[in-house]
Amino acid sequence: MTETNLAPTGPAALARTLWRDHRVWLASAFLVAAVAGLDAGQARASVSFTVTSLLQTAPYLVLSILVAAWAMATGADNLIARAFTGAPAVMIGLAALAGGVSPFCSCGVIPLIAALLAMGVPLSAVMAFWLASPVMDPSMFVLTTGVLGLEFAVAKTLAAVGLGVFGGWAVHLVGRAGGLADPLRPGIGNGGCGGGKVRDPKPVAWRFWRDPERRAKFGREALSVTLFLLKWLTLAFLLESLMLAFVPAESVTSLLGGGGLAPIALGTLVGVPAYLNGYAALPLVGGLVGQGMAPGAGLAFLVAGGVTSLPAAIAVWALVRPRVFLLYLALSLSGAFSAGLLFQLWGLL
Repeated sequence: MTETNLAPTGPAALARTLWRDHRVWLASAFLVAAVAGLDAGQARASVSFTVTSLLQTAPYLVLSILVAAWAMATGADNLIARAFTGAPAVMIGLAALAGGVSPFCSCGVIPLIAALLAMGVPLSAVMAFWLASPVMDPSMFVLTTGVLGLEFAVAKTLAAVGLGVFGGWAVHLVGRAGGLADPLRPGIGNGGCGGGKVRDPKPVAWRFWRDPERRAKFGREALSVTLFLLKWLTLAFLLESLMLAFVPAESVTSLLGGGGLAPIALGTLVGVPAYLNGYAALPLVGGLVGQGMAPGAGLAFLVAGGVTSLPAAIAVWALVRPRVFLLYLALSLSGAFSAGLLFQLWGLL
């Protein structure tokens, strides 16, 4: 008798498959349906707000998509491998800079970190890249400029690189005391999809259009990034419209406004559980700033959420030993708070 492995069928299996593959779109649809059940006028207003916001963001959206697809098609992301050689000061600085500007895919960051550590790259340089990478990249810079303005985009870029340098040197000093040996959990470190970029970096093909395979890769990446950004920005703009409609501006101002330390500290802490992802968070922060949120608190929210969002924290916990994980959290939160505070002080000058 021959056994045949069949995929589970039935309504429950279909629902699980749909949710797994399209959960962000489904969440947006459920959100609109729920609002329509309570207030049809607000549902129409929210859909109109979302469409208008997407159209206004379209030029920046297209540019960010082209940048991401170009980086993958040319292999420019392979340049990251050059940041992890040299003296500690050079490695930390270059790793932080590479993390702040590199367009690494989200699936490759954690495996890359595992590969770097398994290959014996100092934790200080790895941490510099690790802290800076989720906060900013070229596509994020373009979209941040479109949603929050050029000054905010520049501040976020400087915060990413500064956080990387701060974290790298902090780890370097702690490591000299002998407290961070063997940072990976047992059995971790084959490197996955990101490890090859470091082990065997390929040359960059700047004129990628001459290679049919690279042209096809450009098209695939452009489509992938387009769908990714559209689904998250649609959900984010829907949430922003509801926030503007139902969250009183005076409440935001009282909690997150003003020039003291409390709004920045609260923005740092709230960023961890409330952060969706880097692209979806931009419209939410834009709406909050428009309602009175202190710019420093907004930057602290974006930096803290980008580095220590719950999915990222779970992945880090699974990768490194507890002492490294706790240091990672401490550096992330303190660095985000410092970035917000400096941005707030800059605005007062």
